[in-house]
Amino acid sequence: MLLSSDLWVSALIRRAQIEGAYATVVAKGDDRAGSVIVKAYDTSTRTARLFTEAFGTDGDRLWIQPVTSDSESELDAYIARQRGYDPDLWVVEIEDRQGRHFITEKVQG
Repeated sequence: MLLSSDLWVSALIRRAQIEGAYATVVAKGDDRAGSVIVKAYDTSTRTARLFTEAFGTDGDRLWIQPVTSDSESELDAYIARQRGYDPDLWVVEIEDRQGRHFITEKVQG
């Protein structure tokens, strides 16, 4: 059974905080079934990466990087487009000196 979105996001933020990172919800989506985008910002290199949920060829849930740009404005534009398509979408931003995303599920890449 999958966790509700609000519980999953809360756990992600807590994991980040325990490790000394700053994490916050930038956009709140549907509590039960909203998709999630995680923006991981590396404060030491001033770069960011996006992660979003997807399904692999085997049908298993995994996290992918939908945009591989170094430009934070391009990442933010992607997020804005996705929020336009899906108002139930959650957006979580994490700032960490090592750029960690704190996602415990399978991450492609």
